[in-house]
Amino acid sequence: MSSSKLAARSIRNHAKYKGRNDLNIVPMIDMMVILVFFLLFTAVFSNTQILELNLPAPNSSVPELPKGLQLEVIVRSDKIEVADRNSGVLKTLPKVNGAYDYAGLSLFLRDVKARYPTVLSGSVLLEQDIPYDVLVQTMDNTRVWLNTEGVLLQKVELFPDISVGDAPLVGAAAAGGAK
Repeated sequence: MSSSKLAARSIRNHAKYKGRNDLNIVPMIDMMVILVFFLLFTAVFSNTQILELNLPAPNSSVPELPKGLQLEVIVRSDKIEVADRNSGVLKTLPKVNGAYDYAGLSLFLRDVKARYPTVLSGSVLLEQDIPYDVLVQTMDNTRVWLNTEGVLLQKVELFPDISVGDAPLVGAAAAGGAK
């Protein structure tokens, strides 16, 4: 008889505590709802700018640029060269205090744009091992000029259609000019 009392007590306790070891996922669902709301809320305010580049296809030449000026901005490890593909280097801007002369580049490109107002395209050509930040700053200075005259800051368009490529080798440029 004592065994039946133990069995009855065991059944009662199992019925009483049944389901207490289940996983409670309500707090996890609450956190997921908050995270989704937070991610959607912050995604609305993020501002992403997309810059369309004309990259050359593998094993193909750069597409034909308009007649007249065919602008090339060549970034080398010690200088920036502004060149016309047909006539050669127009201006060389050496590094100033170990940094590229972006102000001089912008100033010279403004003068070039004044002489060739209809030209919209240009190429930024880089030597190997040039940092990505240098590419971005060179492209920005080739695309637009920030006019700081007056109270307001204005962006003036220079050469907005940018192509990116590898810079010609220094020896190859000299050999090409000798032909």
